[in-house]
Formats: sequence, structure tokens, C-alpha cells
Amino acid sequence: MARIGIIAGNGTFPFLALQGARNIGHDVTVVAVKEEAFPELEGAARDAGADLHWVSLGHLGKCIKLLKAAGVSQAVMAGQVKHAKIFSGIIPDLTFLSVLTKLKARNTDALISAVADVLRGEGIELLDSTAFLAPLLARAGTLTRRAPSAVEAEDFRFGYRMADAVAGLDIGQTVVVKDGAVVAVEAMEGTDEVVRRAGQIAGPGTRVVKVAKPNQDMRFDVPVVGVATIEAMRAAGATALSIDADRTLLVDGERFVRAADEAGLAVVGRATERRDGR
Repeated sequence: MARIGIIAGNGTFPFLALQGARNIGHDVTVVAVKEEAFPELEGAARDAGADLHWVSLGHLGKCIKLLKAAGVSQAVMAGQVKHAKIFSGIIPDLTFLSVLTKLKARNTDALISAVADVLRGEGIELLDSTAFLAPLLARAGTLTRRAPSAVEAEDFRFGYRMADAVAGLDIGQTVVVKDGAVVAVEAMEGTDEVVRRAGQIAGPGTRVVKVAKPNQDMRFDVPVVGVATIEAMRAAGATALSIDADRTLLVDGERFVRAADEAGLAVVGRATERRDGR
């Protein structure tokens, strides 16, 4: 099996990618972003027999050098890097600076697509970030014991139009709706924060619609939900969640569904057609 590189941000996603790659026999080199990746990742890598190196955000040249020195020709990006951190508060090396100066749009998709091009030019191909995690992708249909009520389903239908439009503009991938009105739209703050904000604005009874982008590139910024999402919904009084099937990662697997059932929430996977050609 080829040696796989994992470029790790925050959350549990890098741990899952590491274990998934090791489970099918890959040797792994992890390059972890100091400002984002959990410190516990170092122990997890050691236990899995993987190499791990820490790099500062923006040190793309060092990341490439480490991956090439390890003999990596394929890599995955796993874990979030907060949008606000990417475009402010970092000291880029020359390699990353050359990427920033060539960007036509200062958004995450444009940036990471440009990084992927640089990696490819160095002989490192980015794989779909879920390449080793197919069992954790949401399936289509009702995922919880409780199906959405008629009112919740109507809010979902309304929310899909709004969320698809917002995602298509690369603003965010989540909207929160209530009674046919948009309560909150995700921007840089992330799903859990927008759910909390919606609860403060509209109180209990909100519904959460999280979608993939119309041409979602599965190599990066894949929609992710977990137990923390359910906890945020529970605290905010949200009653139902829709996610896109086959394009949303359930980072906590069955624990996510159990948490939703315990909270009495309805969670559905919207059947979608991938249009990214990947």
C-alpha cells in the first residue's frame, strides 16, 4: 500500500482519516496544523504507527517538503481550519504567499483549490477527504427514529432553496429556518454557532438545513456534523436537521444518531446527485 499523507486541521476528522487509512493497510504521515489540530493527535498517530509533524498555518512549503521526504504521492485534507484564520493573523511562507497573491477570489474554495494545484505540481495528488471513511457518509432517508413532521418537512423544502443558493455563492452551507422564514445564515462562524445564534433570535422550533455546495469538491471543506451539532440544536431548541446524503460526514457515526434520538430530533439525509465530476 502507498504511504498516505494527512494534512490535519481541528476536530475529530483527522483521527478518523488516520484510523481509516491504517485499517486498510496504508502507512501514514500526518502534517498537523499547530494552530488547529488537537494535541491528542500526536498520541493517536504514535499508537497507529504513523509519523506526525507539526507546522504553522501558512507554512505550505514546509508541509510539501515533509510529505515529499516521506515519499507521499497522495494526501487527504482532514479537519477544519477556521476561515477567519486563513485570511488573517498568519505569517505565510514564500510558497503560500505565492498562492495568496495569485488568488482571484479570497474565499476558501479558491484558496484550497490553488493549494491543491501547487501540491499536484510537486507530485502530490489530493484525494477525496472521505476516501477512507465511506461508512461514515450520511445515507439518504430518515436517519433517526422520528421522521420530520409535516411542518418540519415544509420548512426543509423552503430551506433547501435558501441553503442551495447561499452555498452556491460560497457564503456558507447552513441556514436555520422557522415557519417559512430564514432565521440565520452561516458565514465564517460554523454550523454549531449559527444554530446557537438562531436559537437566541427565534427561540425553540427552528429547523436546520445543511447542504453541500452545488459543485462540492470532496477533497476539502466537506460538510460535517457530529454529536456537538446535536448538542447545539438541543440547547437552541431546534427540532429537525437535514443534511445531504453521500456528501456529509457523520464524524461520530452511530453516536450521532443515538444523540439525535435521545434529544427527540428528526434527522434526514437529502438524496442528492454529485455534480463535481469526481
